[in-house]
Amino acid sequence: MSSNREIAADLALDAQLGDVSGLVNQSLPQHVAIIMDGNGRWAQAQGKPRVMGHKAGVKAVRRAVSTASQLGIKSLTLFAFSSENWRRPDAEVSLLMELFFTVLKREIKLLSKNGVRLNIIGDTSRFSDRLQQQIRDAEEKTAANTGLILNVAANYGGRWDILQAAQQLAQKLASGEIDSSQFTEEALSQHLCMQSQGEVDLMIRTGGDYRISNFVLWQAAYAELVFTDTLWPDFDEQCFKEAIALFASRQRRFGLTGSQIEALRA
Repeated sequence: MSSNREIAADLALDAQLGDVSGLVNQSLPQHVAIIMDGNGRWAQAQGKPRVMGHKAGVKAVRRAVSTASQLGIKSLTLFAFSSENWRRPDAEVSLLMELFFTVLKREIKLLSKNGVRLNIIGDTSRFSDRLQQQIRDAEEKTAANTGLILNVAANYGGRWDILQAAQQLAQKLASGEIDSSQFTEEALSQHLCMQSQGEVDLMIRTGGDYRISNFVLWQAAYAELVFTDTLWPDFDEQCFKEAIALFASRQRRFGLTGSQIEALRA
């Protein structure tokens, strides 16, 4: 992330990003999505099996959740397992499923202690009954928490999310529950996995690739994108704050001109 570090340093925000509490509210993203890439390469670079990279990635998740909570970010959405990841070797998929189960069971107390509400998004029907039950337990035990909303995307794809939302609306249209005038962007948004959490403001991808990999396609329509070479297990609080600083340095226009945005801020 060397180039991003140079840019962030020039911003001189809160003593070289040691603290971003001075950012005004509109400069702090309320919804951050992260494509956590690089676990396997991290393990390979250290001569370890890929599963060790995934385990190291869990520690990075804890750091990201802690940082997001401290900064006052409302929603953090993490891409844990895509619908395309089933194509990986069976042994790796089995290890990932077991790791997912173990982490869910182990992290519930810490999430509740920190007021984090867990929300698993994706088609969980393909998971084992044991894992599905653990997902329900984790969501139920954190449902009353009022702090950060942590969305974990598992067996998720952005196209699938849009399709299932459209299918729900189509069924309501066919049954007469709604008419065609109610088949709107807002209505479709309310049937997506994250429903009323708001659009993604900032999307971060670790690992050096420059693509969004079918992740929250609808919700990230106006997101600012930050790509870093840092592998996910190495993504720490400083890296997160640098991404926040880059977000704060950009002017989000939403189709308007720069002068129009400045006039709105005046």
